[in-house]
Amino acid sequence: MFIKNFVSIDDVVVRNEVVEKKFACDLLKCKGACCTFKSDYGAPLLEEEIDEIRKALPAVRDYLPEEHLKQIEKNNFYEVREGEIYTTSYDRRACVFVYYDGDIAKCSIEKAFLDGKTNFKKPISCHLFPIRISNFGGEVLRFEKFSGCDPAINNGKTNGTKLIDFCSDALKRKFGLPWFSKLKEQSEV
Repeated sequence: MFIKNFVSIDDVVVRNEVVEKKFACDLLKCKGACCTFKSDYGAPLLEEEIDEIRKALPAVRDYLPEEHLKQIEKNNFYEVREGEIYTTSYDRRACVFVYYDGDIAKCSIEKAFLDGKTNFKKPISCHLFPIRISNFGGEVLRFEKFSGCDPAINNGKTNGTKLIDFCSDALKRKFGLPWFSKLKEQSEV
């Protein structure tokens, strides 16, 4: 594994916890906790994602609860705080794009994508979660510790799934297949 606490792949620093952590979501146990934890704002957004979400919004609206639609109409679907962009939240509890499948919180943007109604899957911060990208003069990938993900850690340990494998599609989306291949190669050293 890593000798240091991190590895650098093409100027992206990856903390060893991202590579070594076992993780595989277990929605039946966590109920979509990552989409509903208490906060004044929702998911971090990239500036270029605002237009993508705006284009997807007509399809996404079909999945949203009425109160979330009203929240979007009243306060928009994003806000800027201290130079950072976030989705708005509903009742300081759920991302405004949450819909419920029974008692499980899910992403309406992703649902519209999976149903073929939009080309935008979901914000990259959501796709990567629980991997977070910080910027310290360059991108740094770290594991965000969140108690709501304890079932995913247990599930990952049980079935042997590493976090980078669970998040492989998101990592390839963000950094590309060649970068991901280098990360996998380094993780096996």
